[in-house]
Amino acid sequence: MYVPAHFAADDISELLARPQAADLVTMTEDGLVATFLPFLHDGGSLLGHVARNNDHWSRPVIGEAMVIVHGPDAYVSPGFYPSKAEHGRVVPTWNYLTAHVYGELRIHDDVEWLDALVRRLTDLHEAAEPTPWSVDDAPPAFVAGQLRAIVGVELVISRIEAKLKMSQNRPAADVDGVVAGLEARGDHVAAAAVRAAN
Repeated sequence: MYVPAHFAADDISELLARPQAADLVTMTEDGLVATFLPFLHDGGSLLGHVARNNDHWSRPVIGEAMVIVHGPDAYVSPGFYPSKAEHGRVVPTWNYLTAHVYGELRIHDDVEWLDALVRRLTDLHEAAEPTPWSVDDAPPAFVAGQLRAIVGVELVISRIEAKLKMSQNRPAADVDGVVAGLEARGDHVAAAAVRAAN
């Protein structure tokens, strides 16, 4: 990943901790394979699961696996910048936070491991619901069948490359213009990310 020093993301713990899905990418004998799936950050690993019928889990991985984690992102119009009126030397860009998480991919085909993971993922994602659903709300036989239909994946993290590009290279007035432009567009998440980065 190309990461200029002024866009280096030092602390991505919040990005990894938030409930989300990410892209698991592996190199196989047949080329690159990717699957979008929910992950749970657990210290030195990212934990998730795939459908047993998805053969991604059974393909031998060549080298490291990678998970691409996406944070807030947004198109930035040159019209957001007050400097556009001053000198016109501005162009469109994209603000974003992303992390490439690398490591060894381990497969888990153990029902107890999967049950614990599914419960943790469910609790994480249901926490914001007014009436959180629990795995125990479903009939045990149904849950057992669902667990047999998935396979666990664990990326044991060896390194992380992360980039936080949120207008840090712009003058303060342009940063304020980006925040105002994103807020006017209704993109409050990206606006908050720009505000926090500057």
